[in-house]
Amino acid sequence: MKKVYGSATEALDGVLFDGMLIAAGGFGLCGIPELLIAAIRDAGTKDLTVASNNAGVDDFGLGVLLQTRQVKKMMSSYVGENAEFMRQYLSGELELEFNPQGTLAERMRAGGSGIPGFYTKTGVGTVIAEGKEVKSWNGQDYILEEGIFADLAIVKAWKADETGNLLFRKTARNFNPAAAMCGKICVVEVEEIVPTGSLDPDKIHLPGVYVHRIIQGEHEKRIEKRTTRPAA
Repeated sequence: MKKVYGSATEALDGVLFDGMLIAAGGFGLCGIPELLIAAIRDAGTKDLTVASNNAGVDDFGLGVLLQTRQVKKMMSSYVGENAEFMRQYLSGELELEFNPQGTLAERMRAGGSGIPGFYTKTGVGTVIAEGKEVKSWNGQDYILEEGIFADLAIVKAWKADETGNLLFRKTARNFNPAAAMCGKICVVEVEEIVPTGSLDPDKIHLPGVYVHRIIQGEHEKRIEKRTTRPAA
């Protein structure tokens, strides 16, 4: 089965459709699938629901899909750093389903594990719990959260072999493995594709069984907030 494709556009060919649910890896601008996001923008696919911790910044990451009005709904933990995200939400142009970060990660992981739902204490007694089933164990209330089963997962990894086994680089791992797991189709962009068998099996972060298509590309790797100290 061919997994390596020549470009983001080629890897997404035949996969995109209007109204689909996309799970996207990344945290802020760290470990985001920037090449695949740009290809989705260029494809013009619209009415998207995107499950991602946040939406990048105004002119980079998922923020570019907000600028082009291709996103109908965000399932996110964090709205900050993106003025257009906030503007669209506050003006009623964008649906937003807030999720605590751990809950969002577990919803993705659950979907990837075939688990339709789970109970958690996080959000009990807050607006997060509104409309959700509540059960009690040992005097503690828990709310039911549903697993995320995405039509497409787009993720960024450091290295892949030709069968799709993935290594992530330090904190760039973040939401990427969980997002990859929950997609019916998972497309990954990497910095390097290495020959099959060259990765240490004990160090693989995500097995290739979850990965359907891979591309290699150059990445901008923006710094979201550059913090430096004065020169001596």
